[in-house]
Amino acid sequence: MLLPAAGLLMAASRLPGPGEPALTAQTARSGGPVDPEQAKLAFDAADLAFEVFPAEERIAGVATLTFTARAPLTRVVVDLDRNLPVREIAIDGVTLPANAWANPEGKLAITLPQPLATGRRVTARIRYGGTPHVAVKAPWDDGFVWSKTPDGRPWVATTAEGYGCDLFWPCLDFPTGRPAVATLHITVPAGLKAPSNGRLLGVDTLGDGRTTWNWRVKHPNTYGIALNIGPYEELSGSYKSRFGNTIPMFYWYLPGEERQAKGLFAEFAPTLDFFEREVGPYPFGDEKVGVVETPHKGIEHQTINAYGNGYAKAPEGFDWLFQHEFAHEWFGNQLSAADWDDFWLHEGYATYMQPFYGLWREGNARYAVMLDEERNKIANLQPIVSGVSRTEEDVYRTERGGPGQDIYFKASWMLHTLRWLVGDAAFAKVTRLAVYGRDDPKPGNFVPRTLTTAGYQAIVRQVTGRDYGWFFDIYLRQAALPELVTERRGTMLDLHWVAPGGRAFPMPIVVQIDGKLVRLAMAGGIGRVTARADAHVVIDPDARVLRRSRAVEAYQAWQDTQRKAAH
Repeated sequence: MLLPAAGLLMAASRLPGPGEPALTAQTARSGGPVDPEQAKLAFDAADLAFEVFPAEERIAGVATLTFTARAPLTRVVVDLDRNLPVREIAIDGVTLPANAWANPEGKLAITLPQPLATGRRVTARIRYGGTPHVAVKAPWDDGFVWSKTPDGRPWVATTAEGYGCDLFWPCLDFPTGRPAVATLHITVPAGLKAPSNGRLLGVDTLGDGRTTWNWRVKHPNTYGIALNIGPYEELSGSYKSRFGNTIPMFYWYLPGEERQAKGLFAEFAPTLDFFEREVGPYPFGDEKVGVVETPHKGIEHQTINAYGNGYAKAPEGFDWLFQHEFAHEWFGNQLSAADWDDFWLHEGYATYMQPFYGLWREGNARYAVMLDEERNKIANLQPIVSGVSRTEEDVYRTERGGPGQDIYFKASWMLHTLRWLVGDAAFAKVTRLAVYGRDDPKPGNFVPRTLTTAGYQAIVRQVTGRDYGWFFDIYLRQAALPELVTERRGTMLDLHWVAPGGRAFPMPIVVQIDGKLVRLAMAGGIGRVTARADAHVVIDPDARVLRRSRAVEAYQAWQDTQRKAAH
């Protein structure tokens, strides 16, 4: 649907600054316990028409949302920032009176003209618009980014992982609230392009030079829907998958960067080959691999990953940010956490995929170096998983009591240890089942899915035939790391695990004695091995097990002192 060039609202007298207009607590919250009325909605389809006015930093939108009732309904409740006032709502084509809806705090409640029975469908057409919230520091703080290219042209992007999709479209703002399909129509000023999610249906050129970019994406992750607007140039190609399909690839970049852009684009195919070989088929091969340059660092918007790393070079020889966000197409977009409390399934796996890619490219030395860098960032302030429904910000922000960066680095190291513990074949099968829900994924035989931490543990138990509850209880549900205590008694070396809360921790360990490797089962958390009094002993010589390191703790404390002194 095309929107009038004049939009729906008068331009504000002053452009908003970072963090403006202010958000309600409701809009700033994404996820957490699901509203009981929203739980009654199965989200069938979203048709989203946006017109973006960069000069005025505002948007106008028409959202046509189709739901099926899972239980009897008298209201449809969706999330939408109240800074984007609703002008008109129609239910199944019939315009409602203005008193039929209310949105005081960012939860738009629409009273239906008549009750809806279980299994019946309803379509709500919502016309809205206004001045959207401006990000303070995207992507860590969400909203619109109104920027300029080096030559002064508009360069616009959105991020919504922390605060949620309701920043710019009416949605169900929790991880399991994804629609079965979304169609986007993005109208932008002349000379600008609007790459977005999914497959391009076509571009309409209006009489005054504006263009409307039409996209369709299946099963989109709600925070993964994104607007990207700029005077982009485009690189394109195709990838012949090892699974038999051909996948289109696109990179949209700013003018004047062709050389750097070609260098990054050259990484697409080998990175895709790595993930298809080690995990499984690219989940969105019938749509595209898409990357767009953004005025913020980057985020994993589904099939249109945001990239703002400035083509930085790294000793491992690949662009870490591109690789990390691309990993999220499997871990975040195909496999989504059922609740933000399970956020580690996104970030832990995506973080582990970087040293794993280093291993695939160069071998054990690169793997060890990259893992070592991650190890020094583990904070152990709070458990990774709390066991209760949480918002994204409650997990991401340590000042709110969340695990913060441990969902990245500690979870990555946990996966490194799990891979050694169960073996490469079992770890690969666990990962496939977690991502696809089946061990034989092929293009067309799977759809995006959600998973809980308990569900992941069940997959490990299914694959290995063993209950590794003790493993996950320590690494995910406790803040402190287990410590391996050793004691020499003549020719005997005694080892025992000390785990948080006195919990059992029968983690095997390898001991190197004068160059000979001995693997101890550590049943009951205790082990013993013979070693001459003058033998050279190295515990866990290949650093397979995540455990307490007093040296790392001392290093981190020294780093904190240095940072404080610098300020």
